[in-house]
Amino acid sequence: MKFLTVFVLAILLFAGGHQAWAAGSETLSDEEILRLGERMYREGILPSGEPMQAYVSGDIPVDGTSFTCVSCHLRSGLGSIEGEVVTPPTNGRILYQPRTPYMKGYEFVPYYSNYAKYLPARPAYTDETLAALIASGVDPSGRSVLKVMPRYEIEDADMAILIAYLKQLSDQPSPGVTKDEIKFATVIVEGTDPEAVESMLLGIQFGIDRKNALAAASEGNDRMARMAYNMLGPDLMGKHFSLAKWILKGPPETWRAQLEDYYAGEPVFALLGGISEGEWAPVHAFCEDHELPDLFPVVDFPVLSDSDWYTLYFSRGVRQQGEASASYLNSIKELFDDRAVVQVFRDNRRGIALADGFNTFWEEAGHPAAAQIALPGDAPLDPDWLRAVVAEKKPSVLLVWDDAGALPALEQLAASGTDPRLMIASGTWLGDDFRTIREPLRKRLYLTWPYRLPREEQRFDSLARKVYSGKRSSDYQPVVVKKSYDADQVFSKALTEMRSEYYRDFLLDMIGMMEDAYLPLYERLTFGPGQRYASKGCFVVQLGEGENPQLERRSEWLIK
Repeated sequence: MKFLTVFVLAILLFAGGHQAWAAGSETLSDEEILRLGERMYREGILPSGEPMQAYVSGDIPVDGTSFTCVSCHLRSGLGSIEGEVVTPPTNGRILYQPRTPYMKGYEFVPYYSNYAKYLPARPAYTDETLAALIASGVDPSGRSVLKVMPRYEIEDADMAILIAYLKQLSDQPSPGVTKDEIKFATVIVEGTDPEAVESMLLGIQFGIDRKNALAAASEGNDRMARMAYNMLGPDLMGKHFSLAKWILKGPPETWRAQLEDYYAGEPVFALLGGISEGEWAPVHAFCEDHELPDLFPVVDFPVLSDSDWYTLYFSRGVRQQGEASASYLNSIKELFDDRAVVQVFRDNRRGIALADGFNTFWEEAGHPAAAQIALPGDAPLDPDWLRAVVAEKKPSVLLVWDDAGALPALEQLAASGTDPRLMIASGTWLGDDFRTIREPLRKRLYLTWPYRLPREEQRFDSLARKVYSGKRSSDYQPVVVKKSYDADQVFSKALTEMRSEYYRDFLLDMIGMMEDAYLPLYERLTFGPGQRYASKGCFVVQLGEGENPQLERRSEWLIK
């Protein structure tokens, strides 16, 4: 293992981002140095393409791809706190300053002081002492950190690349943040139901107004000032929040240019909420390209990706209900006697998404593919046609992905007394009409339900009611209001824990580090580093008995 010398560092470490680095016959631009350094930091891969070699507990060799820098210090490099376990920042701006056991001006702000008190004082790092920390596990004060941090065997030139990357990591505050203001926007697709739009805006604007009102009230009230100081810290409490409305018009292929115009005119720190009844992919792609967080848009068809970072969704959309139905049937597969499973689905985006979700999970579980029958057009499901399908296929389970127009046909099928004994539909697609289901269909029809059951949701209603202050709740859509309220709660908590480090990646890091949240609407919201879909489950339910039937669980919270 080589240790960097002052001579080597002077040649290899570029300062100010204006020099090129030479190795052998290659000349790397500053941009390439940072790309390679980012790969080392995030993936544990050396510029050569080989994994970094690391050692834990002093001398146990491990693959550096399993012990990456980002896994502890986070994508932003700004570190984290979990209980009493604190991971310090690893970005150059903070490393190259001395550390004290408190944060000046924040000594009595709980989150700040709790974070700082677990980090011992140390002198500022230099290029040489930072290289020594990474290679030998000893910090500038002479303390060993090997109990919690691997040491990495890295050649001089590669070490220089990594340190160059750390020097620029979270170096300048993100766009949309000024000394006095943090700017946000929400994206609204023209043509979306106006009532749904207003419902989305209600919850988001509630959070914006509440923050600004707290700051305003603290200016002339000592008690309010102390409360704002303890909740937010002196920097955040003094910043005004603004919310712009980015309205997208015309076909989706024109949205990118509109988004670019909005962003060029007034860059924002993050997108909050947003709403579309159909497409969202152009907004998603725009946010990836501009590294712009997009927090919890109200959409049924989110972009599904294992690698994209910047958009967080409440769930995998309507597809998740199809996946849940397959998970439920897989849990009771011994009741089928290997008989056919048939899917009848409306040939539109919603029906296809539900059917595809079912198919993917069902086939991954090792079952033969279900029979697929598409319903073209908008005509209601024909009862005679459905009976003929059942007579031909003889399914043990019939899944019908359609709106409430399918209920008369399903009721006639159930009244005939023939199989199938078990049918599944989407509870949210049927809408409030599912409450009109009569016997004998009520005993046969199971519904997917991606939310907390209504009677269990009642204890959360008081939280959401705050949003309606001075307004008639009947003018809004409660599910959409609750979604936007939840988005505000998650965002607000993350922002208060960012220690006035206004970096977009750090915002997403903080959300990823949150504990499970129990908020209105969803059974629970679960977060984790790199996780993009917060509500990962769904219930299978049935309508109970009586004149005012309740939804009854027929499954646990099914998680894909």
